[in-house]
Amino acid sequence: MLHVRRSFMVLCDRCSVLVFYTAACFALIHSCRGQSEVIGPLQPVVALIGDDIILPCNLDPVMDAFDMAVEWARSDLDPRFVLVWRDGVDLESKKHPSYTRRTSLFTDELKNGNISLKISKVKLSDEGTYKCFVPELNKHTTVQLVVGTWQLLRAMLTKQVSN
Repeated sequence: MLHVRRSFMVLCDRCSVLVFYTAACFALIHSCRGQSEVIGPLQPVVALIGDDIILPCNLDPVMDAFDMAVEWARSDLDPRFVLVWRDGVDLESKKHPSYTRRTSLFTDELKNGNISLKISKVKLSDEGTYKCFVPELNKHTTVQLVVGTWQLLRAMLTKQVSN
């Protein structure tokens, strides 16, 4: 009888350990699954001077970003911010002066995880590397913008095709 009781207690201890590890695995899977990534394009975005363009940036898996902070910045600028979205508001006062009233998010699309940046009336000085950052997730991506005239872009494309 003592042997049966001891075997039963060893079995219960092993079951407890198994239950603990199973619960820990489920907790890790659940916490990792809920974490979105910030996704941008692999190729540069090309724009003509004067165009309105979109720098793509999305949360994957989709997550409502309306109440999140979203920062678009260029590290070569001072101040570096091109757009700052906090508490459901575009903070114009935080923007670099050359982007005032020229940048925006698609506010109706934030609920779908779309945090893409629209730049109106693109200037040659807009060319550069943009960082799309979501502080709450501590995640970011970068988007390269190439700006030019028809002649310049045609020359670039011709050079790429010939290589």
